[in-house]
Amino acid sequence: MTPKGEVGSMDEIRIYPDSILTKQAGPVQNIDSQVKDIIDRMVACMRKNRAIGLAAPQIGILSQIIVVAGRKGWEAWMNPELIVGEGESVLEEGCLSLPNIVVPVKRKEKIFVRGWNLDEKEMNWEISDFPARVVLHEVDHLRGTLIIDHLSGLKRKLLVRKMIKDQKHFQRRSQLMGTPPR
Repeated sequence: MTPKGEVGSMDEIRIYPDSILTKQAGPVQNIDSQVKDIIDRMVACMRKNRAIGLAAPQIGILSQIIVVAGRKGWEAWMNPELIVGEGESVLEEGCLSLPNIVVPVKRKEKIFVRGWNLDEKEMNWEISDFPARVVLHEVDHLRGTLIIDHLSGLKRKLLVRKMIKDQKHFQRRSQLMGTPPR
């Protein structure tokens, strides 16, 4: 497998409006040492940012890889595919790629997902409640869909404008204090 993406530091989260966040990720063809290295870096990035899920596009890799926190640590899934979902609920969600933005998102409450694990075995998962929401959020990233895409155009525009303004303020403040911006 040759991961698609830009060369650079893979431990930095891509922030919207980075164009890679709106592109569709390609499937993983085989799970080799390069894929395992990407997963290790994703897990390190999750821990560094205290995240509960991460998709490869968020670190600049256009491959269908997600990592989610589970009861026994973390799990990596390649080429996850939603088979069917049941029920619906609306909860507010945030995203590392959209700092300081929280929006209500309607998602399925119970999902059935097929994908591949690190042992190169095809797996089928039944996931409910909040863990299902986390997986669906990360699968959205693989499709180039962000939480702001669940909003109306006007709300999305206002939130993004505020986020960019906040980022510029933070960068100016960091420069004045002599601290490197994130």
